[in-house]
Amino acid sequence: MGQATIVDSHCHLDFPDFDNERPEIIARALEAGVERMVTICTRLRNEPAVRAIAEANPQVFYAAGTHPMSAAEEPLTSVDELIALSKHPKFVGIGETGLDYYYTAESADIQKKSLRIHIAAARETKLPLIIHARAADDDMARILAEEYANGAYTCVMHCFSSSPALGRAALDLGFYLSMSGIATFPKSQEVRDIFASAPLDRILVETDSPYLAPKPKRGKRNEPAYSVHTAAVGAELFGLSYDDFARQTTANFDRLFWKAAL
Repeated sequence: MGQATIVDSHCHLDFPDFDNERPEIIARALEAGVERMVTICTRLRNEPAVRAIAEANPQVFYAAGTHPMSAAEEPLTSVDELIALSKHPKFVGIGETGLDYYYTAESADIQKKSLRIHIAAARETKLPLIIHARAADDDMARILAEEYANGAYTCVMHCFSSSPALGRAALDLGFYLSMSGIATFPKSQEVRDIFASAPLDRILVETDSPYLAPKPKRGKRNEPAYSVHTAAVGAELFGLSYDDFARQTTANFDRLFWKAAL
């Protein structure tokens, strides 16, 4: 593997899957060439625990929000609450938020309300919005565009595996697409095609660990170190060396997640 380092822009280091070996997980990531990680809080009541992981590890930053699948179960956050959290020096993004009609279509209305609150906080703080979108492409594209018309903000479509239309809508707004292990799966040619046709300066790499381990680790618990396998596929898609792709996606990360930039 090349010498250039990469960033895992989206993982869940607080999840119980990692409870017994969190220091080892982080050490393996650094050894593999993953120099920084953003761990994502999906329920705001867990924010103190996620923050503690970032505070204890120089290479770990964090973001927080209410995941759309939890939107009906959690108290609705406020713009002020998210802005207050964002004051922490290692808090680098708003979310993950978004829409998920695959598992939780019945809570669509509260998901939309929660999403717009997170967008307002991203606009106010100038921190990137982190979007989860599943089976909600039309509403997702419409709300992102409507809100952008109300005032610019930055955004990454995390673990992007939606339609070409949603990918194009996001890119047209100047947003970023993040490549997860899904891009390495044999049946994911459409996803690979979307990434290959996107501007190289708008691509990030992530694991979404402990989920979605890339080939050749598929079926195992995912961890940040495995983002190198996804980056290798990304390099192939763009016809680049691993090092060149790693340097470009790291530069992209630093531009978007400016509070975590080296």
